[in-house]
Amino acid sequence: MSLPTVPPAIEPAQLNWHHGVPELKHFSGAPLSAKNALAAFHHEFIEHNDLPARFASIPVSGSFVVAQCGFGTGLNFLATWQAWQVWGPSHAATLHFVASEPCPLTLQDLEKALFLSPELQDLADELIACYPPLVRGAHRLVLAGGRVRLTLFFGDQQAAWNSLNFKADAWFLDGAEPAPGPELAQEIPTNQLREHSKPGTTVSSCCATEETQSLLESAGFRMRKTDGFKPNRETLNGVFLPENLPPVPPETLETHTNSVAVIGAGIAGCLLANNLAHRGYAVTLIDAANEPGSAASGNLQGAMYVKLGVEFNHQTELALSALTFSQRYYSPYRDQYWHPTGLIQLAWSDAEQSRQRRFIERNQYPADLLRPVSREEAEILTGARLMSGGLWFPGCGWLEPAKLCKELVLHRGIRKAFAYSVTQIQLSAGKWHISGAGSDSPDIHSNQVVICAGHLTPQLIPSPDTFRFKAIRGQVTHVPGSLIDSPRAVICGARYFNPAYGPHGEKVAVIGATFDLHSDEPEPTIESHRENIRELSSMVPNILSESMATGDLPAQLAGRVGFRCTTHDYQPVAGPLCDSQGLEVEGLYLLTGMGSKGLTYAPLLAEFVADQLTGQPCALPMSLAKRVATGRMRQKKLAPA
Repeated sequence: MSLPTVPPAIEPAQLNWHHGVPELKHFSGAPLSAKNALAAFHHEFIEHNDLPARFASIPVSGSFVVAQCGFGTGLNFLATWQAWQVWGPSHAATLHFVASEPCPLTLQDLEKALFLSPELQDLADELIACYPPLVRGAHRLVLAGGRVRLTLFFGDQQAAWNSLNFKADAWFLDGAEPAPGPELAQEIPTNQLREHSKPGTTVSSCCATEETQSLLESAGFRMRKTDGFKPNRETLNGVFLPENLPPVPPETLETHTNSVAVIGAGIAGCLLANNLAHRGYAVTLIDAANEPGSAASGNLQGAMYVKLGVEFNHQTELALSALTFSQRYYSPYRDQYWHPTGLIQLAWSDAEQSRQRRFIERNQYPADLLRPVSREEAEILTGARLMSGGLWFPGCGWLEPAKLCKELVLHRGIRKAFAYSVTQIQLSAGKWHISGAGSDSPDIHSNQVVICAGHLTPQLIPSPDTFRFKAIRGQVTHVPGSLIDSPRAVICGARYFNPAYGPHGEKVAVIGATFDLHSDEPEPTIESHRENIRELSSMVPNILSESMATGDLPAQLAGRVGFRCTTHDYQPVAGPLCDSQGLEVEGLYLLTGMGSKGLTYAPLLAEFVADQLTGQPCALPMSLAKRVATGRMRQKKLAPA
């Protein structure tokens, strides 16, 4: 008997293979062949939900949402994706597929199972390349260049439906292969079926029992039985037409407005602008600088990592979700702007050694995500002489953020308004009007606005209230590669130390960054360089020359200053701005407050804000959406004495 897993790990499905076909252990039903399973799915789910015609009718920048109990081998998802390729619109639109899976397959079992469906192999290869590690919670996979988005929840079925935020256009019940049996159709409570459906949502179930039909009818679906794929087998099909729901206001039936102004062309703003443009939205990207990636995102190198908490709470879950999503997001830019060298978080002090020991004792993470390593193994992995071991993250590394920003804004759906210093944002006649400095700066008009301006964000929020943001100065030091023994991987501790890099000249390594709470000095200082060198020397004593380690800085040392935007609780901010009454200000959003972890948090939070702007399924479950909500940032006014 296997021992229960410790969070955040999740127990994978235990498969038997019956003549080369997977089936769950303790389930005696005869499995379908891969070919027959695909044919049955098309008959019982694609056709009975009228997906070809419905896919073809999706408007520009629109979306279609399919939800399924179970994920299994992913065969149904891949077949739906294939149908979207065939019948989906030629213009920009998004297919969302939402699935919950209490016992996900291991990557090895998934590869083996999908090998049986060669007609889906190209799609299967992309799914396999993006398949998340087996940790609990919601995982967002962006596929087909953004035309397909998979929200995959690993964990209890009811927990999934309680926490995910979406409205389905079609439900696939008990459709996953391999399936544990007919009771799966009852894994979603009636109230959750209603919560995640809207008038016109369709449903199909290959379990045509009276109990299942009664369940669906009590949820508000009008059901009928039709012939199934197999002889003498029936399926259930229906449409959500509840009698006791309030009428839908006409304005909510219209497609979402599709013009968005994004203020701030750092990594967060560029990611968001690119995300929205791929969904078919018209984006205006605004920045006071002459080019993107000019402020805090302009460093030559940035380490991509998070520090996971000892306790697996919502804060740790958010950090973990951001980490795994960013690794998937940056993957297409490998060896261009993204360098997944691996990263070691050293147990560099007594306090950190104690913290890592407690972390290992209380948590279970897949080894392909992170694992503890000894000093000897850490030296082999990094190619550096170290004083301790630590936690090894094989999928992490470093990024060239400024170059990536420039790449992201090349999308033809993004209008650039650079060298434009925003002076005012105001709502007039249902549109947001953005004014810029100078008489020759025309106003910019947009249906929706997102402020991604880092530490300058509070100056731009059109509100007289005070917000709990703060700017923290950070200086990085550029060290010529000839003066150091460069590691092969990123080394983190009191500072991060990136491998020396320079494809067209002398290589440079970036050390950083200082954490200057009480300085607004915009230029690099010798003292900050000394601080970076001193902290690095205490962390990795043998990596610098003796003269540098003792403070004798070479003349060719350079650096750069950026100002992080942090919050009072050191958690990011993403979502619609709320007024003093806690009500959302229509069409005004914030995306900021990521501190020193912007390269890790920005991809997921840009995805989340784009979901909200477009009215599409949210990448974050509700518990994590609360962690980044904007309402907590408003400074509470003291009552008069």
